[in-house]
Amino acid sequence: MNETLGIEAVLVLLVITNLLLLGSARLSSCIRLVALQGIVIGLLPLMVLETAHIGRALGLAAANMALKGGLFPFLLSRILRESGARREDKPFVGFTLSVAAGVAALVFCLWVGARLDLARVVSDASPLMVSSGFAAILVGLFLIVTRRTAVSQVLGYIVIENGTYTLGVALVSGVPMLVELGVLMDAFVAVFIMGIAAYHIYREFDHIEVDQLDRLKG
Repeated sequence: MNETLGIEAVLVLLVITNLLLLGSARLSSCIRLVALQGIVIGLLPLMVLETAHIGRALGLAAANMALKGGLFPFLLSRILRESGARREDKPFVGFTLSVAAGVAALVFCLWVGARLDLARVVSDASPLMVSSGFAAILVGLFLIVTRRTAVSQVLGYIVIENGTYTLGVALVSGVPMLVELGVLMDAFVAVFIMGIAAYHIYREFDHIEVDQLDRLKG
């Protein structure tokens, strides 16, 4: 019972941080929210896996927390410092409407999870894991599509990976450890490359707004 409450508390924090991301204009605050999200969902393997797999759970949790709660925020914060960017000033979709879209996505995912009854099949720990994971994926996609700065789009990718990670934890007992760590390494490489790209965008054009790149002419 206590274990289930702990899992649901983590999932509630995942949902809350997603909504705060959608409503926040300050890029530094968004980075901190994603770091908090990475640390919080890193606890899921410790709650879901059985005692016999404690070593595996610790390894997966430590890798997730180190990358998403430490390294990724450090790289993105450094880009912010060097670029001088502070805010997401003119997103394609306003912040209030973005939060409303996030709530709608959550309701939709809860409805889908209930209709398909995936939660019962995928995880006995909490029926909310599937819906919360899908909602995080949709929020990440929304951030990538509706935000102008490269940093916000990188954050959107990390949120997508967090949603995928949440879904994966529900199946973690049937997935080899090397596959799980391989997925985290893929996320590390992707964020590292996107961070370098964002830095070079700033070096060349004195901004990190990717929507302005379509004005380039050959």
